[in-house]
Amino acid sequence: MNSHKGNLFILSAPSGAGKSTLYKALLKADPQVRISVSHTTRAPRAGEEHGREYFFVDVDTFLDMIAEDAFFEHAQVFDNYYGTSKQAIFDMLDQGLDVILEIDWQGARQVRQLYPEAIGVFILPPSLGALQERLDGRGTDSQEVIERRMAKAVSEMSHYDEYDFVVINDNFDTAFAQLQSIFSAMRTRRGIIQQIHGDLLNDLLSAQEGVQ
Repeated sequence: MNSHKGNLFILSAPSGAGKSTLYKALLKADPQVRISVSHTTRAPRAGEEHGREYFFVDVDTFLDMIAEDAFFEHAQVFDNYYGTSKQAIFDMLDQGLDVILEIDWQGARQVRQLYPEAIGVFILPPSLGALQERLDGRGTDSQEVIERRMAKAVSEMSHYDEYDFVVINDNFDTAFAQLQSIFSAMRTRRGIIQQIHGDLLNDLLSAQEGVQ
């Protein structure tokens, strides 16, 4: 177990921008990264499993959890609720793992209030046309749902400037490399290096006494 806390990353994007494909590739490539499994009141999509993609609960259960202050953050998106367990997040961070919260900008604001150290990454599509094509190509949502998502996309993307990093997902390999670089760079911040390599730093600086 590591002696330092991991980094908390907020990953946001309009639906269809490709954030799920990117973070799933990152999970496979980097054993230090975990994805937070959120609770939601929406129905499972084809191939989704309870406890893997989401914890699927009914509205009454979700509202009870809000009343119990069980969520790190929660928000209503379209007609459904989404929330993240506090205990699950802090347990992973205490193990030195980097945790991804895949949430929208509303949830991101809640997280920053409770955890200002959170690092925000916003994924953008290369164009609105590409976004439309990706949503159509899923084959999982009705045309009405797709139209609603497109209508809200501009509003969602207008909050990109609330994030620390922005990745434009035009070419997957390029976008993935950028995302990996962000995670790697955050692990070399001075405060983290001081926690992990405190003894090394003390040894290196102790040599100054002999020189002086």
